Amino acid sequence: MGRSFTLVAFHAHPDDEALLMGGTLARLAAEGHRVVLAVATDGEAGAAASTYRSGGGLAAYRRSELDRSAAALGCARVVRFGFTDSGSSGPAADGGFSTLPVEEAAAPLIALLREEQADALTIYDPAGGYGHPDHRQVHAAGNYAAARAGTPLVLEATIDRGPIRRLIRIVEAIPGVLPEVSAADYDDAYSPGTAITHRVDVRRYLPAKRRSFEAHASQASSDQGARTLALLLKLPPWLFRLLLGREWYVEHGRTPGAPLDDLFATLRSS
Repeated sequence: MGRSFTLVAFHAHPDDEALLMGGTLARLAAEGHRVVLAVATDGEAGAAASTYRSGGGLAAYRRSELDRSAAALGCARVVRFGFTDSGSSGPAADGGFSTLPVEEAAAPLIALLREEQADALTIYDPAGGYGHPDHRQVHAAGNYAAARAGTPLVLEATIDRGPIRRLIRIVEAIPGVLPEVSAADYDDAYSPGTAITHRVDVRRYLPAKRRSFEAHASQASSDQGARTLALLLKLPPWLFRLLLGREWYVEHGRTPGAPLDDLFATLRSS
C-alpha cells in the first residue's frame, strides 16, 4: 500500500493485545509498518493457576509471555510502563493504574508517542470493553496522551457486539464448546455496530494470533473453572476462524459508514 506508519498499541495487561487485536498487529507488521506494543501493567493481579504464582510471582511469568506474544505478532518493540495492576474485582489495589490521576497515568505514553513520532495510537472504548477499571483508564490516559503528543490518529480497539452476540448464541447451542460464555454478557459491553468505523480482516494472520494466544499460558490456566483463553484455543479451526477472523475499531473523528479494512485510511488520504 505504499506508505508505512508507526502504530503504538496501548494495552492494560499482557494478553490484552492478543485477545483484542492480535490479528491486526500481525497484519500491520507483515505489511511493513512499525508496531510498538505498550503495556501499562504486568498483570500481576490476574487470575492464573497457583503454579504460576511461585518463585518470582505471576508478574515474572506474564512479562516473559508478553515477549513471546509480541515476537509471534512481529512487534518491533515492547515497552512496559510498570504501573500496578488494579485487579478486576473488589477495591482497586493501592496505587493501582486505574486510581491514578490521568496525567500521571498518561505521562510515559506521552513520552513514548513523542519518541516514536507515532502516526497512530490504539486504546479501548470508553467502557473499557467488558468494564475492567484498568481498561477504562487506558481509554482516558490514551486520549490525554494523544492530545498532548500530537498523535494524529486515535482508534479504539473494540468488538462489534451485535454479530458477536449472534455467534455466541450459535455456540451456546453446541454443548461444551464455550460453557462460560453467554450472549447476555455482551448486552452493554464494547461498541454497537453503528459506531464501528473499521472491520479488519485478519483471517490470513490467524496462525500468528493463535501463537500469541498460546504464549500467554498462565492466562489459559486455572485452579478452578474455565478460562476464556483456554476455551478459545479449544475451538475447532472453522469456529476459531469464524469468531476471531475480524477485529473492530472506532476511529476518533470519523463518521461511521461502511466499515473500512485499512486502519490507516485517514493517514493515507491526508
